[in-house]
Amino acid sequence: MIIAVDFDGTISRGKYPAIDGEQPYAGESLRKLYSQGHKIIIWTCRTGDRLLEAINWLLEHQIPFSRINDHDPDNLTKYGGEGGKKIYAHVYIDDKNIGGFPGWPACLAEIERMEAEYEDSLKQQTLKMNSQSSTSSITSGP
Repeated sequence: MIIAVDFDGTISRGKYPAIDGEQPYAGESLRKLYSQGHKIIIWTCRTGDRLLEAINWLLEHQIPFSRINDHDPDNLTKYGGEGGKKIYAHVYIDDKNIGGFPGWPACLAEIERMEAEYEDSLKQQTLKMNSQSSTSSITSGP
């Protein structure tokens, strides 16, 4: 999955421009997601020196990311190079969500639920295709 994650208030604590430490479980959660093969895109309004501060902070805290404010190249290729301003992701994690930021344990649980649901739908599609394939070969005959 491509996961877009806001920096201020989601990965870091504090009110912009301050970086007052890490949100509980942020680093641990992002390291786990990244190690599972998810693409982590840092999605932030920070620019210039403030963005550089955030990048350096992420590196110092060994919080992995694939890109910052940029589309996943594989996704761009898939759609003929069209990207637009909004970064495409399967999941957006942000403290500005309706209802606020639920915390990293809740985010991980939801991502795991989404993955399980997706895997189940793939299995159902495969079963359906196999069923249709065997039915058509039986009815068409030699």
